[in-house]
Amino acid sequence: MDYQERFTDADIEKIIEEGLIYMCACPAQVAEALRKVRELHRYQLNCLRNPQNDGRVHETIAATSVLVHEKLQDCLDEVLALEQWDRETLTMPPGLRERQAREITSDSKFFDLPET
Repeated sequence: MDYQERFTDADIEKIIEEGLIYMCACPAQVAEALRKVRELHRYQLNCLRNPQNDGRVHETIAATSVLVHEKLQDCLDEVLALEQWDRETLTMPPGLRERQAREITSDSKFFDLPET
């Protein structure tokens, strides 16, 4: 399996940012995991360049990171489709943003302060 990035690093950052703004952590968690796997893969490629390292170890980790990366990209694709994110701008749909805002407001203890 070839290593392919269907989401750019900027795309991943945008999804994480949207999740933080609208308190919708699930797509952001997948994007964050994807970012970590990319870091792992890049690190292993660097380790493979050093002839003093046991290449089998780093080949194994790199190959596994490719598989995990592919699965996480599939997951993120599906989650964004299920939630109907705008794929060009990578923004959450307005309905989901409004629902998140309502949930945040209704769960807030700020509005339940006791009278003094």
